[in-house]
Amino acid sequence: MKFEKVALIGCGLMGGSFALAARRAGWAPHIVGHSASESSRQKALSMGVIDLAVDSIEQAVRGADLVLLAVPVKATEACFEAIAPALKPDALLMDVGSTKSDIVVSALRTLGNKLHCFVPVHPIAGKEVAGVEHSDVDLYKDRALIVTPMDSSGATQVQLAKQVWKSLGSYINELTPAAHDAAFAAVSHLPHVLSYAIIRGIFQQHNGPSLIALGGPGFRDFSRIAASDPVVWRDILSTNREQVLLQISHFKDALNDFEKAIQANDLQALEDMIRQASDLRFNWRMGASQNSEK
Repeated sequence: MKFEKVALIGCGLMGGSFALAARRAGWAPHIVGHSASESSRQKALSMGVIDLAVDSIEQAVRGADLVLLAVPVKATEACFEAIAPALKPDALLMDVGSTKSDIVVSALRTLGNKLHCFVPVHPIAGKEVAGVEHSDVDLYKDRALIVTPMDSSGATQVQLAKQVWKSLGSYINELTPAAHDAAFAAVSHLPHVLSYAIIRGIFQQHNGPSLIALGGPGFRDFSRIAASDPVVWRDILSTNREQVLLQISHFKDALNDFEKAIQANDLQALEDMIRQASDLRFNWRMGASQNSEK
């Protein structure tokens, strides 16, 4: 597997990490990058993430065998419109967006006779910081990669996409776009909402800064994702709003149970709910550990 030209649209953390990992894997001898920010392009170039920085999406895509789109999800459709005319008929096009149903709709609207080139994917990896300067060659190693093929995705492109991510050290799961969005509303999007809300709730109190200063390792671990990129997460929560709202509703029900038990000073109910959550978390952790060893 080797690509003569790889095009990177979006020279940030996700795209930059992909480029570094692809270079190390040995199948990307020439990486051309475009980003809406001139400073991001130049930073990626100076860091050796890309070999050439260009001013337009069309320039980057023209002649590329593989195109990775790593932009906020709300920017995807406009990028597809620019990509489609320049894309080679046998190229592989992937995005790395955290939502998928909306991406599929955008692809159907814009890619035309290049639709078979597109394979939507979602690497379950990231950091709470943004920018190409935080790129990490090991970001995708030993991480899940969710492939959500469209009915129109070419069989060759789907298999090639899986090979690409396996070569970066990812392990592959396959879901429909709808199943993906429902699942990640629960295990990713809702936790981000809760982290943002907790930080806001504390800082809105008159002594918020002094309260935050007392936070220990557990609070730091839980609140880490509240530092995530605002534009990226604004778009994720907006584009997956129905599933996120459903998960917020489930969380409210669970929180209400705790509130009622505390109000009633019902120690047994509190202990039972805590034990149930503790057991579920322990069993999940053990199962995840066993799966990672296989």
